[in-house]
Amino acid sequence: MSIEQIVNQIYAIPEASSQQLQQVIEEINLPKGHILFEAGKIGRSVYFIKKGIVRAYLYQHDTEVTFWFGREGDTIISMKNYVDNKPGYENIELLEDCELYRIKTRELQKLFAEDIHIANWGRRFAETELIKVEERLISRQFSMAADRYQELLTHNPDLVQRVQLCHIASYLGITQVSLSRIRSKIR
Repeated sequence: MSIEQIVNQIYAIPEASSQQLQQVIEEINLPKGHILFEAGKIGRSVYFIKKGIVRAYLYQHDTEVTFWFGREGDTIISMKNYVDNKPGYENIELLEDCELYRIKTRELQKLFAEDIHIANWGRRFAETELIKVEERLISRQFSMAADRYQELLTHNPDLVQRVQLCHIASYLGITQVSLSRIRSKIR
């Protein structure tokens, strides 16, 4: 996915603003297993996924708990880093070799101050991310595990093929044994 497609799927901006934004974005390649953000540290960049899959997780009682997956077209950001300039609580790990677009946070903040279209794009990005978090929270609180798995299959069928089942089970808030039972009933 091109950076222009990713930018426009968040919020379409005029070509001149898009070009200004793209000038400060660099393309990078990182290997599977790389930790992009580390809990307790401040990240200084925002990433967009051109190719690959990532997960966000934190530790609870010495166990990794996955709470988000990102794939092509998604943005990778630690909101606590970004908004408050404080260490984030999450780790973000690349689950595949990834091709990413990176923009330094200070460059993005500078563009927000200089270009109202880019500032509105940033606002729309934050609003969209808030809705996604709200939907995940509601799903986690009010849906049964089997329904959450079915929703994952419906909206992100490739994740099940590309992500280890232990991470999917963690994301769903269940054990691998429970996930196996759910999967056998669906087949």
